[in-house]
Amino acid sequence: MKLTKYTHACVRLEKDGHVLVIDPGIFSETDAALADASAILITHEHADHLDSDAVAAAMRGNSELVLHAPAGVAKELRKKEPTAADRVKDVEPDSDFSAAGFAIRTFGSQHALIHPLVPIVANIGFLVDENVYHPGDSFTVPDGVQVQTLLVPIHAPWSKTAEVIDFVISVRAPKAFQIHDALLNEQGLSFSEGHVAKVGAKYGTEFRHLAPGESVQL
Repeated sequence: MKLTKYTHACVRLEKDGHVLVIDPGIFSETDAALADASAILITHEHADHLDSDAVAAAMRGNSELVLHAPAGVAKELRKKEPTAADRVKDVEPDSDFSAAGFAIRTFGSQHALIHPLVPIVANIGFLVDENVYHPGDSFTVPDGVQVQTLLVPIHAPWSKTAEVIDFVISVRAPKAFQIHDALLNEQGLSFSEGHVAKVGAKYGTEFRHLAPGESVQL
C-alpha cells in the first residue's frame, strides 16, 4: 500500500489500482488528492477535514466515487450534491465495511473537546486494512487491534503535547507519521515532533515527518 501525505489532515492510500482518500480539507491539495479516487472517508464535518465544494465536484465528476462519513456529514453532502446521493454512505462507530477494496474498521464517536462552549460533533476514526489508523480529531485508541501505521494529530486547538505523546504511547504502532500540522510554523512543528519522536522511540514507535506530497510504501 502506498501512502501519500497532503497538507494538514489529508492522506491518499493506493493499492491494486484503487485510491482511498481520507479527510480532503480546505488546507489540503484536494485536486491532487482526489484525482482518480475510488472512495473517500470523512472523519468529521470541520472544514479542515472536509472541503465540501471540492468533494461535491469530485463526486459529480466521477460516477464511481463513493463516500463514507458520519450520518450528519453524509446528510449534508447528499443535499449539496443530489446526483451522488446514493453513493454517500452513513458510517457508524464500531463497524466494519469495505471501501474500494480496502477493509475499514471504525472507532470512536466524538470529536475531542475544544471548549465547553464549543459544541462537540461526531468523529469517526478509520483503521484501513488493519494497518493505517486515522483518528480524525480525537485520541481514540483502537481496541483489540495492533495498529501498524499511526497518523498522529500533532497539534490542534483541542490538544496539548503531553496528550499527543500519550496517544502515541497508548497505540504503540511500529510506525507513525504526522497529520493535523497546518497550524504550526516550522519551528513549532519541529519542537512538537521532536518530543513525539524521542518518547515514542522508547515505546517502539518510529516517528517520521512527511512533507506535503511525500509518499511511503507500507
